[in-house]
Amino acid sequence: MYKYAHAKALPFGMEEQMEEENILQYFAEDYSLIIEAGFVAIKQCDEIAARRLFKAAEILHPDNPTAQLGLGYIELNKLRVSQAAEIFGNIVRDHPEHYLAKALLGVAYLLTPDKREEGKQLIVEAGEKSDDPTIKNLSSVCLEWLQKDLSTKPLPVSKVSF
Repeated sequence: MYKYAHAKALPFGMEEQMEEENILQYFAEDYSLIIEAGFVAIKQCDEIAARRLFKAAEILHPDNPTAQLGLGYIELNKLRVSQAAEIFGNIVRDHPEHYLAKALLGVAYLLTPDKREEGKQLIVEAGEKSDDPTIKNLSSVCLEWLQKDLSTKPLPVSKVSF
């Protein structure tokens, strides 16, 4: 079943000896690497590889929300806002202190006009409560984006010149 999946570093002849649980334990140490590779795949616009990597990470650590965060990030990048919001919302529901998920849920809500204010509140909360400077920066950039680009009223067609 796993004859080629674990060819990375198993000693010769050991494949037959390892059971499924042992194989999962063997690869568990690569969890962070798999997650990072998933985000690299997103950056390279390789959705299939990214999904596979995040699903593999989810198998290794089903209780860790990071793989789901990656799947939500794929949806957000594809502007499938409702799917992204659902994934991030589930993470926030199960892990209320996960400020990156909270900020990304806020971003998804910023892209939904009737939830924009709720998104702003989530982003502000994530930025204020998190100790992580990258989340604070993300919050700041998102609030600036909201103020500059999303809060402006569209011009009436008669005032637009070509």
